[in-house]
Amino acid sequence: MSFPVRAITLDLDDTVWPIAPVMVRAEGVLDDWLRQHAPNTAQRFPVEAMRALRDEIAAQRPDLAHDFTTQRRLTLERMLREAGDDIALAKPAFDVFFAARCEVEHYADSEAALQRLAARLPLAALTNGNADLVKIGLMPLFRFQLGAREHGRAKPDASIFHAACSRLELEPAQVLHVGDDIELDIVGGAQAGLRTCWINREERRWPHTHVRPDLEFTTLAELADWLDTAHRTDTAAA
Repeated sequence: MSFPVRAITLDLDDTVWPIAPVMVRAEGVLDDWLRQHAPNTAQRFPVEAMRALRDEIAAQRPDLAHDFTTQRRLTLERMLREAGDDIALAKPAFDVFFAARCEVEHYADSEAALQRLAARLPLAALTNGNADLVKIGLMPLFRFQLGAREHGRAKPDASIFHAACSRLELEPAQVLHVGDDIELDIVGGAQAGLRTCWINREERRWPHTHVRPDLEFTTLAELADWLDTAHRTDTAAA
């Protein structure tokens, strides 16, 4: 399939890097820090209990569904308060967690593929998560990063896709959204009027009949290959 693409919006977690090992490591780093600086909290809220409390707070505060940073900070404040430790430790505790959260290990193809994509088209990161591309070191490849926390609504809400398109000064149909999540990225992007590319690293089956991705690849490198081919075709036609 070939169609005009003038920019790419790109999901991050589980598209550019796997998120599960990042979170396991970050929570472990946080637990080690709490054991040293807030031992009562660490004893009362080991990692599994900390996760359960965060899920509880997320359920209690649906208004924060787009804001993982505030959810985590509220979790830390409540942990410290209930354990009798100094609530002021919530900020340095979060800083330790967030630094570890931004120490990601990319999929093997990601960095080279992103460089190839960025050489062809403007890239914009569009994420529900709170990863910081400046800390991660990828920001030079992107025009901007738009997160759900910054925007106020999360994917699949059409408004976050449209906000990215507006910043790119393009119509939605001119933008290709790339991501791994079937509902958040592909269905959401398609319903917002963007072209979509499903990065299906696990080779899952597509579950819907009412909407399908315009493209499907197992890696970002395959997308870069497709874009190279499409560009050569467009150049030859011109």
